[in-house]
Amino acid sequence: MVTEGGANTAAPTPRDPGRPAFLELFFDLTYVFAMISLVRTLADDVSWTGVGQTLVLLLAFTLVWAVTTWAADTLDLTRPAVQVQFIGVAAGSLLLAAAAPDAYDGRGLLFAITYLAIHLGSSTYYLLLVPSAAEPRRSGRILFWYTIAAVGWIGGALATGHTRLLLWAATVAMEYVAASLGWPLPKLGRSQPQEWRLVGERVAERYRQFVIIALGASIFVIGTTFSLNDYTADRAWALLVVFTTVVAAWRIYIYRAGELLTEAIARSTNPSLLTQSAAVTHLIMVSGIGGMAVTSHLVVMRPFGETPPSWAAVILGGPALFLVGRAVLDYTVFGRISRSRLAGLVLLAGAAPTADLLPPVAVALLAMSILALVAAANLVSTRRHARAPMPPALG
Repeated sequence: MVTEGGANTAAPTPRDPGRPAFLELFFDLTYVFAMISLVRTLADDVSWTGVGQTLVLLLAFTLVWAVTTWAADTLDLTRPAVQVQFIGVAAGSLLLAAAAPDAYDGRGLLFAITYLAIHLGSSTYYLLLVPSAAEPRRSGRILFWYTIAAVGWIGGALATGHTRLLLWAATVAMEYVAASLGWPLPKLGRSQPQEWRLVGERVAERYRQFVIIALGASIFVIGTTFSLNDYTADRAWALLVVFTTVVAAWRIYIYRAGELLTEAIARSTNPSLLTQSAAVTHLIMVSGIGGMAVTSHLVVMRPFGETPPSWAAVILGGPALFLVGRAVLDYTVFGRISRSRLAGLVLLAGAAPTADLLPPVAVALLAMSILALVAAANLVSTRRHARAPMPPALG
């Protein structure tokens, strides 16, 4: 356009609905910290109880991230009022992440109140802010279900020990069931896909960024653990092993299902259900990457010595969980599961009996080698056979 002085100025470019906004990328920064916080929490207590506690917190963080991500499709993120709300959720998420390490000790009530404030506050804000016919139904459903969830979260925060874990686990499980069913309400029924207006390209990109958050947290843990301990050849070797493991995970994720998820959603007979399925598979993969990040902390901190069974479970279990999620993503995109994923799982299971005979860095080297073999097999298969998205028929 031309101004009165004759100078040319660029017209404002509307946001591409298929691409995440910079505000969303800024929002994701708080979840890098959240992942780091959860990794350190589990690394301090590598036990079945510690795994259960960390998993509950991860599921809670993921719900906040997912609901905020899905809501972004219905909002104009250039509006200052919407930006204020997003920044508010980011601030709440930052407080949530800061409270996470002590969520099962003295900061349980702070964690529960902050978590509920994010969900209830966001739903109320959307009801008042967004002039859409679908908004009262969508946000009203979420508001109703999180009012019920408040009983479990506050009750768990007031309890102690295993009771808190059981109450919070039951509550977050109820939240996931409600979300998978579309937060149903009497008379209003469940939420319909058109109420969310999910754009396949944007959602797929946001899921990829969720994986990048986990990978970024892993790299941060690798670097900080190495820098905070004495620099030795053993730790340098461990650093190389765990970093290569993260690189292999990235390579396995992106080729090719990670790249073709957008097209698969577009071709699906039920894009909404496939989008929902993809969310679950990415949660599984992120959980596995979180396990790899815990491995990084443990192995870099103490590369040699005995490998406790709990350490072996994390070192081999993280890659195994990642491959399970990646295999399901294969089925989501191609309607089939790659044999290399299954072979990797078999090899990881075969390595388990020898783990207690090897030092931690050697067990990590086994896991890294298996992932590297899967990545190599994936690359060869892709070069030989071009894959086109063929998502399964979903009813």
